[in-house]
Amino acid sequence: MLGSSIGRGAKKIIGAMVRALSARGINPNYLTALGVTINIGCGVLFGLGQFFWAGVVLIVANLFDMLDGNVARNSGRVTKFGSFLDSSLDRLSDMAAFMGIIMFYAGNSPQHSLLNVFLAGVGMMASVMVSYTTARSEGLGVKANVGFLQRPERVVLLVIGALSTWDWNSTSYFANRMPPVLWILAVGSVWTLIHRMYFIWKEFRRLES
Repeated sequence: MLGSSIGRGAKKIIGAMVRALSARGINPNYLTALGVTINIGCGVLFGLGQFFWAGVVLIVANLFDMLDGNVARNSGRVTKFGSFLDSSLDRLSDMAAFMGIIMFYAGNSPQHSLLNVFLAGVGMMASVMVSYTTARSEGLGVKANVGFLQRPERVVLLVIGALSTWDWNSTSYFANRMPPVLWILAVGSVWTLIHRMYFIWKEFRRLES
């Protein structure tokens, strides 16, 4: 019940923001560009080891990801280029966060870890491929939004990992949870990619039979 109440409250707030932005004639493409700019800033914070603040910025950035499409629909400004721009910059946003994490764990710091670099790299590649397979299959007539680790889930996991890292020296079990998150992102994204490609293969066989 608490979760439902929070969800309804968030929808009301976002709805009010969408209406206000639409009334002011804000171009939704500007919101898309602003969102990716903030995401790049999030990647910089990850690279500097400021994981907690990177998580806060990531939340703000994804607020813009929710606003641009809603503003476009609410104001009747949905365009093919807008959809293309949103989808393309979403990939850049994903890679910015992962690149920041890779840079941090690859650096000369007490947290240096080649394993975490590898996991973040696998997570980044598989995440981009998951998005690409969806876009490519839809272009060929098959909708393939399947798999348990899609973009919203990836963002939530990154936020959890980031916000848990407020003190590198903390011995709390709940602190510094980014390494376990990277395992989930790497394994989950690869599994989602395999699942999605298998689903697409079955759908093409069905359509061609």
